[in-house]
Amino acid sequence: MKKLIALTALTFSFATASAFAESLTGVVSDEMCSKNTAKAASPEHASCAQKCVKGGSDPVLVVGSKVYKFSDPAKMANYAGKKITVDGSVADNTITVASVKE
Repeated sequence: MKKLIALTALTFSFATASAFAESLTGVVSDEMCSKNTAKAASPEHASCAQKCVKGGSDPVLVVGSKVYKFSDPAKMANYAGKKITVDGSVADNTITVASVKE
């Protein structure tokens, strides 16, 4: 019985570990250009990111070589081309934003 309880607790901890609060700092780029993370995170790309997001491409957060989608992309459109720190929860490479700092 104790083993069953321990196994259940362990399984539950793995299930909840995929969505937890994080603080991530990166550059908001557009989804299309984020395929080249070095380009997407460069200061020279800021105006392109702003133009592409205004044109309908979803904003994403580029953190090093990793790209995160936003659960509410429209809320992040004004940050296109900017370096920000996002506090929120991450699940399956998607950020649910709680707060943003420029």
